[in-house]
Amino acid sequence: MGTFVSLGEIMLRLRSPLHERFFQSPSFEATFGGGEANVAVALSNFGLDARFVTALPANDIGDSAIRELRRFGVDTSQIRRSGSRVGIYFLETGSNQRPSKVVYDRAGSSICDAGPGDFDWSQVFDGAEWFHITGITPALSQSAADMSLEAVKAAKQAGVTVSCDFNYRGKLWKYGKTAPEVMTDLVKYVDVGIANEEDCQKSLGIEADVHVESGELDTAKYETLTTKVLDTYPDMSTIAVTLRESKSADRNGWSACLRDKDGFRLSKHYEITDIVDRVGGGDSFASALIYGLTAYEDRQQSLEFAVAASCLKHTIQGDFNRVSVPEVENLMGGDGSGRVQR
Repeated sequence: MGTFVSLGEIMLRLRSPLHERFFQSPSFEATFGGGEANVAVALSNFGLDARFVTALPANDIGDSAIRELRRFGVDTSQIRRSGSRVGIYFLETGSNQRPSKVVYDRAGSSICDAGPGDFDWSQVFDGAEWFHITGITPALSQSAADMSLEAVKAAKQAGVTVSCDFNYRGKLWKYGKTAPEVMTDLVKYVDVGIANEEDCQKSLGIEADVHVESGELDTAKYETLTTKVLDTYPDMSTIAVTLRESKSADRNGWSACLRDKDGFRLSKHYEITDIVDRVGGGDSFASALIYGLTAYEDRQQSLEFAVAASCLKHTIQGDFNRVSVPEVENLMGGDGSGRVQR
């Protein structure tokens, strides 16, 4: 099996303690995270050869970010040392009816300033089997968007399978382009699409009558939505959509659907209560879907692995999903009691 490559930004994550508001106490918990880095770490935890590509400044903070990735076994050989700062995001964890809140401080970060020609894609994709990107990096700057398009074109030329989590982030699209103006070109080179209902509509401009504000989902409408995506992008073989029922900040229903040439599939539904940390939940789904699509012949089993892995992520503090394949397969098999294992 080849190398699984992801491209994006790893950020410094500053979280207020427990469920406190920002600066309620004069401290933050400092860790690292970011969509594509989260995917690389999870894939490495699943036993795959994972390589993360980004730009980081040649300073102590950049060094610390690289050490954190290496601690999980991620290949950092293609990280470019350039620019002057690591992006930051601040997280305030919600509770009950108060939602969690994210504030970005990413302008002028090393990856924002990166552009076409900054990476040697022949080296990046040497021995690669899979390439993963998201809609976050193209939202950072025009140069990052151009670099992202260059990357997917190079991956396709190298014969590498391309996945993209459409990841709409309204707070980031500030440089003069809308998400559909950029993402509709990039997604033409994608084999496996990953999204939620908002991502499909706001990143790709594909309209569908699906709403999650009520906390209830009509799965029939997701059959229509996934059909529209594959009809619009005929070179895309698979689209998977997560189905989150947000009943409060602490309680979510969790499942997903998948459509490919063989039809539409729904996963098992999980009721997640007492959520520890839902940030990174979509990334944990994406990484586990990538693993599942390469490890199992049965697409239903691939989908179930992805949903179970991302369900477990909601129990883990931090961006990274620190679970193993046997732990995920235990939950897939119905062992969700949480009893002590002795």
